[in-house]
Amino acid sequence: MDPRRKAVLGMDRLRVLLMLFHTVARIMAEQEVENLSGLSTNPEKDIFVVRENGTTCLMAEFAAKFIVPYDVWASNYVDLITEQADISLTRGAEVKGRCGHNESELQVFWVDRAYSLKMLFVKESHNTSKGPEATWRLSKVQFVYDSSEKTHFKDAVSAGKHTANSHHLSALVTPAGKSYECQAQQTISLASSDPQKTVTMILSAVHIQPFDIISDFVFSEEHKCPVDEREQLEETLPLILGLILGLVIVVTLVIYHIHHKMTANQVQIPRDRSQYKHMG
Repeated sequence: MDPRRKAVLGMDRLRVLLMLFHTVARIMAEQEVENLSGLSTNPEKDIFVVRENGTTCLMAEFAAKFIVPYDVWASNYVDLITEQADISLTRGAEVKGRCGHNESELQVFWVDRAYSLKMLFVKESHNTSKGPEATWRLSKVQFVYDSSEKTHFKDAVSAGKHTANSHHLSALVTPAGKSYECQAQQTISLASSDPQKTVTMILSAVHIQPFDIISDFVFSEEHKCPVDEREQLEETLPLILGLILGLVIVVTLVIYHIHHKMTANQVQIPRDRSQYKHMG
């Protein structure tokens, strides 16, 4: 056989082996996804887990609701009026996800894929006065909805698939290595492909960590949102003030008791000198 032909065949075999190796490596590193919403005691909250090579790399617990405006014909079939659909993320949703060093993604589908939610997280490093500081944040939200779905939409004029996207989003900002936790409601506005319509996404009971999970199925230390911290302070402040007031009262009573006892033990010196003869 011609040496050149042998070299070509050898290169082809090498190329095939490299492709096989790449495919095997991709399969071995394939990420698993799990919907553990059944473990939640909150019927409105979902729990999603993305695992890579048998290890948890993304965890997300949250309740989500979408307020979607849409047009319907008025009774005269000439004018348009705007209705509102309230769409909640339901249990049993299909979930997909991927993890990366600086970028992770979670996708959720429900009601036969009539609705889908995509959340993109990024991890960044910034130079501060204290030196380099790494944080992660929610950088993009995409919500796809089908206004021809009859459960939530009633006779929508522009029935069909629409996509609503966030714009320059920077939410859930958290120091690297920590999870984000917030029980309070948070709203994110999404611009819809349905003209002049804005979809409102409402998140609540949030606990998310898309990077740097150390223990399997266990969140790292929580970074609480400012609203939760303020509410916690409002709850504990009366208790602290009560304790301080109680302590002040106790100290005042002790000082009064000691002063009264010392005063009672003192010998009263008569002011009238004629009384001195009766002393002693």
